[in-house]
Amino acid sequence: MKNFFSGLAIGSLLILNCSAVLADPPLPPFYSAVIKMAPEGKLGQVIKKEKIDTTVKGAQAWKIAYISSDVAGRKTIATGTIIAPAGSAPKEGRAIMAWAHGTTGSAQNCGPSQIIDPTAPLNEYFLMDGNSWTDYGIPNVEQFIKEGYVIVSTDYQGLGGGGKHQYAVAQTNGRDVINSARAASSMKEVGAGKKTIIYGWSQGGGATIAAASLPDYQAQQGTAADNLQYLGFVALAPEDVAAMLSNPPSDEAGATKLMNGFTQANVPNVFLFAHYVMGLWGTQAAFPGLQLTDVLTDEGAKAVDKLARNKCVHVLSDSFNYAYGDNYKSLLKPQSSNSLAWVKAFVDGSVKPVKPVAPVVIYWGTKDTAVPPIMHELYQKQMCAMGGNVGRIQLPGEQTHFTTPGVSAPMYLDWVKDRIAGKPLANGCPKS
Repeated sequence: MKNFFSGLAIGSLLILNCSAVLADPPLPPFYSAVIKMAPEGKLGQVIKKEKIDTTVKGAQAWKIAYISSDVAGRKTIATGTIIAPAGSAPKEGRAIMAWAHGTTGSAQNCGPSQIIDPTAPLNEYFLMDGNSWTDYGIPNVEQFIKEGYVIVSTDYQGLGGGGKHQYAVAQTNGRDVINSARAASSMKEVGAGKKTIIYGWSQGGGATIAAASLPDYQAQQGTAADNLQYLGFVALAPEDVAAMLSNPPSDEAGATKLMNGFTQANVPNVFLFAHYVMGLWGTQAAFPGLQLTDVLTDEGAKAVDKLARNKCVHVLSDSFNYAYGDNYKSLLKPQSSNSLAWVKAFVDGSVKPVKPVAPVVIYWGTKDTAVPPIMHELYQKQMCAMGGNVGRIQLPGEQTHFTTPGVSAPMYLDWVKDRIAGKPLANGCPKS
């Protein structure tokens, strides 16, 4: 264990050295070109595309950049990947599966579409058979291609398309997923129709249920592809901060107490700390009236800004560990300020308390410590009370956050097929 002063000394040196690097990491040519483009056009409009190789049999693929917008209505550019069956599409067009990935980071080079083969089945760095420094790939991609679906996988804004990534701001991430489906439907090469299902994990699970409660945004006209038919939402271990704060404090003292408790819950280890400060960075990007120094020391704010701009989550975590050891908590203020504004931002950026436009099914494991299951339990209760159809399926055995996608993947294949086929679905809400 480092002593406190050596940790601060190395941390200070890290900040000085960071000042010599570029504001953003270098990017492949496709993204370097996109980052110079203005976010102008219709929502979902593809402004750049490039055909890429894919290892998925019977498929063709592209990397794309398209127009999206954030929680405040500001136009953005998001990048991503589209995979479609080769050959002619049916007259009504192919159903769209829009995938929302879990946490990869907040820097421009953290978008999964930048991996050598982004069309591969989901591969998680955390698991024993992971073969990369980051998560990449798409669950059930091969099965969905065999079924004749088009799969579109957004990177989200800020992960290759310029701007600051609004990490874990579900209202923004959900819009990126909706606009990715519009982008897929607008691309004549892929033969997509209007039927759409959104599915996502972790950060993407939050984006999925956020998208489910954006009926007005979905119904906007004058987009690249209007009137998509949302048939269902599959959320794997989704986060919903707003469900946890159904009665947020209305005074600064109460908000400060809540913020301090929230901070302490997210800093037991450097891995959680890295996610937490990335969340602060992303929330501040979405709500510019906030300041990182409301929660972090001056040194902490500088370190977080430098690292969040330049590193994906795992190496960002390693950097904090290297520079500060057990003293990373020294980057936090003893007590946050401007807490009421931060709490409001967390709620405003989370899932809206609006009935989902189509059925939602949630898959979760009992050993999930990254996204507490109480989050989606409360979400289910809230949405069911509004008349929504929200089911929660506990995975067999003792599944963690990281085993959730693999274990659940075969379980929702029939659910998806039934929704696309228009089969009736029993209400998944708990019986009172």
